[in-house]
Amino acid sequence: MTGPRPVRAPRGAELSARGWQQEAALRMLQNNLDPEVAEHPDKLVVYGGTGKAARDWRSFDAMVRTLRTLKQDETMLVQSGRPVGVMQTHEWAPRVLIANSNLVGDWANWEEFRRLEALGLTMYGQMTAGSWIYIGTQGILQGTYETFAAVAAKLHSMGKGVGGTLAGTITLTAGLGGMGGAQPLAVTMNDGVAICVDCDPRAIERRIDHRYLDVRADSLDHALQLATEARDARRPLSIGVLGNAAELVPQLLAMNAPIDIVTDQTSAHDPLSYLPVGVDFDEMASYAAEKPADFTQRARESMARHVEAMVGFMDAGAEVFDYGNSIRGEAKLAGFERAFAFPGFVPAYIRPLFCEGKGPFRWAALSGDPKDIAATDKAILDLFPENESLARWIKMAEERVHFQGLPARICWLGYGERDKAGERFNEMVADGTLAAPLAIGRDHLDCGSVASPYRETEAMLDGSDAIADWPLLNAMVNVASGASWVSIHHGGGVGMGRSIHAGQVTVADGTALAGEKIRRVLTNDPGMGVIRHVDAGYDRADEVADERDVRIPMREAGE
Repeated sequence: MTGPRPVRAPRGAELSARGWQQEAALRMLQNNLDPEVAEHPDKLVVYGGTGKAARDWRSFDAMVRTLRTLKQDETMLVQSGRPVGVMQTHEWAPRVLIANSNLVGDWANWEEFRRLEALGLTMYGQMTAGSWIYIGTQGILQGTYETFAAVAAKLHSMGKGVGGTLAGTITLTAGLGGMGGAQPLAVTMNDGVAICVDCDPRAIERRIDHRYLDVRADSLDHALQLATEARDARRPLSIGVLGNAAELVPQLLAMNAPIDIVTDQTSAHDPLSYLPVGVDFDEMASYAAEKPADFTQRARESMARHVEAMVGFMDAGAEVFDYGNSIRGEAKLAGFERAFAFPGFVPAYIRPLFCEGKGPFRWAALSGDPKDIAATDKAILDLFPENESLARWIKMAEERVHFQGLPARICWLGYGERDKAGERFNEMVADGTLAAPLAIGRDHLDCGSVASPYRETEAMLDGSDAIADWPLLNAMVNVASGASWVSIHHGGGVGMGRSIHAGQVTVADGTALAGEKIRRVLTNDPGMGVIRHVDAGYDRADEVADERDVRIPMREAGE
């Protein structure tokens, strides 16, 4: 069958490919397009409005067919969602190498990308959409949870919140898509109240169905009433409200609403995915397709209104931060001069974790059996008994996170931890504790795998924000270390011209060879974060390198 159709990854221990390395890539590609997982599976869009798993259905079918026949010493090459070749390599080489959306510098803009996309020559891979390791909204949940926990700690130091949590505070945000949908649950996991705006009623209902969002308000006034009642009762609550953020956020500012924290996760990285003021949601897609330049200008003007209101909340005393969707950059293009008055979340809260090689470590149970995730959760708790925040996260995730597609888990682990977890997982496959192998990967939003001056590498200590050598080195070292598939993407969550990032997935299939690969990949991959931040001059990264014997040539004594 060609064209759109329901896609679901196989479950169980029976192979449809020539080995588990290939089978894992096949299942994760299919899982990205599972209706439980993808935003618009018929269009091959996984998340972020435009992030695709394959360029077109013909390319998808060719990748499935090739993965099923790929030998243990062959590598499939994927150019922006289309399989373009199979090369003989060796058993340590990745089974798949992926490059998505990469344009030469002067051409790396939305206009040129869309021209090429219309010709059928490229696709937008986002981060984990085009690298086949998206696991649904949980994929960004713990990073969002960690961010809001850091916000809570900062507010506590200022005498706000309760006991270092978000209890007694109200967070205002927008966007309930694949990424933004994590926000309401991350806030309530930190005991806070969240008002979440979205222009798509389906997004609100989807988040309620998946238990990421608690209730839908009838109006803005109703949302504020529910929020203040819950705040005063110190009761966690997340509230969805239908509307355009560029209208509702300024309205709440004008109402002097008692908002303590403001951020945003609309698809602002791509102006064609942001609803302009005065445009009906039902007309958005046709308008964007027919008049993209006009739509883009109006969307940016609306973003400027949105960001201006965010700055207004900051001026009134709220904690305000950009959550990495380029809304500040788009607002600046529309002429709002104070667009960068508030910081991005990485320099504000997350960079100390990056200095330790910490980042979003995730795995998916290829068996499809939730019991495999329960077993790996227990293994993580046994491996790191001293890590109280990790234990709290795992226990809350077990209780509150809805699996989408293949059961999966994410947690933030650092240098010297990920390899231990991966090796334990491989042993569990080998001894039959798990029903089938695991695909172990991460977000491209990691400590040493991305150059993104509006997000992960914003305000680097040495000014190296835009140096893109690091993700390229990261991809190459993961290829050399034996990852099962490796990807290099352009754009991601911040848009064309604004980032280069790399990803890897390594399969724990229970073999001795997989164990060797896991030990190298899951040491070297987070190790890139340590050396990246040592090179940029961060003292904490220096300490980690000394503590954990990370070799840094420029710090070694000369002969």
